[in-house]
Amino acid sequence: MPVQFTVGLKLKGKTDHIAVDAEDALIAALKVKTEHPEAIITYVRQQNRRGDTRHPSHRLSEDRH
Repeated sequence: MPVQFTVGLKLKGKTDHIAVDAEDALIAALKVKTEHPEAIITYVRQQNRRGDTRHPSHRLSEDRH
């Protein structure tokens, strides 16, 4: 069952974070790295409603419906 993860990354000198549906943290990181191969993955964590509501992330293009 997929879980929501937030993946932090640094791309072109700017930090960002993306929400990803994945089975585990490694798969979430690999999904982001596949879409943005030049990015440096800085963290992966399960999403938490309180913090992610205040600082919403965007979704990977493949996760958009």
